Parts: sequence; structure tokens; C-alpha cells
Amino acid sequence: MPDAGTTGYVTIPSTVSGFDARSAGVYLPPAALVEDAPKLPVIIMMMGQPGNPDPTSVAAILDAYAAAHEGIAPIVVLADQLGDPDNDTLCMDTSYYGGVETYVTTDVVNWIGDNLNVSADRDDWTVAGYSNGGLCSILFGAKHPDLFGTILDISGELYQGEEHPEWNLENVFGGDQAAYDAVKPLTILGENHYEDMWAYFSYGTEDGTFGPDAVAVSQAAQDAGMTVLLDPLQGADHFEAAIQGGFTNGLAYWSRREGLD
Repeated sequence: MPDAGTTGYVTIPSTVSGFDARSAGVYLPPAALVEDAPKLPVIIMMMGQPGNPDPTSVAAILDAYAAAHEGIAPIVVLADQLGDPDNDTLCMDTSYYGGVETYVTTDVVNWIGDNLNVSADRDDWTVAGYSNGGLCSILFGAKHPDLFGTILDISGELYQGEEHPEWNLENVFGGDQAAYDAVKPLTILGENHYEDMWAYFSYGTEDGTFGPDAVAVSQAAQDAGMTVLLDPLQGADHFEAAIQGGFTNGLAYWSRREGLD
């Protein structure tokens, strides 16, 4: 058993979506690197905007987790939901930005199933993200509960295009406020009930913007039947401490879901 996992990059074809994604980052834990490796759980994770799918941002946390669990940790695929770091693609299929949702929930999901030694059990599939990627995680999880059993939303946004709502309303939704509201996470959560989904939400207590967002979305997820943990990270802002603390604690929550702790 190796002492640590490995990281690298792969090109995931956008066969169905046609989305122009950058290479995805991949982390393989020690247990994935041995002969006759077991099928492992998988996390699809997305980072913030601007940002890039760099697996080294979470590798040390995953290696520490693996060291405490006999080399076992999830396989993690850092998917690119942006295409260009300057684009906030809204975690949706749109005519303006392309088929982002289809890319992650179809092309990336299919590629993982075809190319990585992962469990086929929906309970072993997690969607995770930080900031803009956190919004994607709750949105994709809420819309595709058949694919994912767990959501890790780290300092995520309240809704698509939160930082520039008027621009998005005009340019993406053609001025149709009802259409914009209909696709927001709070709306989707309010229209559905989830029997067996776990969701973790974290935020920095010094984060005056995304902290209240996390509180609001976590409450909506709980009201919709999810098993929810809201985790305020004391003294953290929206940046590195929020990423590191949120993913570390989110991984511990994931571990409980998997029955590993």
C-alpha cells in the first residue's frame, strides 16, 4: 500500500453536452493503487469562479484521511464547470454558456463509470463544491438524487449568478424573472422531498456574503427531507481557510455516511 495517493489530469470528452471544458483533476487514494483494488466511493467536486480544477488543493486532506483509514479514501474527480475562469456558467445548460449541467451529470458521470474503479451504488456517489462549485453541488444534487447520495456544499452561493443577477436576468433569461426564479436551488428544494440524501454545508463565520447563503440553503435542504449538517467555521473568511476547513469537515461527514467512522 503506498503512503499517499496520486494526482493528475484527464480530458473528459463532452460527448453528450458539447461543453468546452478544461481537463479534469483526479485524485486516486492509496487503496486505488494496489493490485486487485476494491471498488471505491467517488466524489465529483467543482471549485470556485474564477478557479481551476486543480486536485492538489484537496490532495493533502485526502491523504491524511487515507492514512487514518488503512489507505481507503474516495476517488475524487475535480470537474470543470466553467470552461473559462472568467465565466460564471450558472451550473446550468444555457444557450449562452453551453451544456454545463449535462457535462457534469452525464459526460463526467459516464466517464467515471467507464474508466475508474468505482462503486456503482448511488449511495457511494457524492457531488461537492466550493463557492460557485458549492452552488453546483446543491443544484446538481437536488436535481439528480438518482445519481448522488451525498452533497458537500462548501461556502456555496445562494443561487445562480448571485453576484450579477441583473446581467444574468437580461442576458441568460431574456428578462424573464419567473424563469430565473424557477431554476434556483431554494425553488427546486421547495418543490421536492428527499428520502435518503445527506447534505453538508459549511461557511466561514467572517464571510458576510456566503455565510447567510449557507444558512438559507441548508434550512431549505432540511425542510426538503435531507439529513443536514450546517458547519460554521470559526474565524474563517471565504477563501483558503473556508476551503480547507470545509472539505476536511465535509469529508468527516461523508465518512459517517459511508459507515467508515
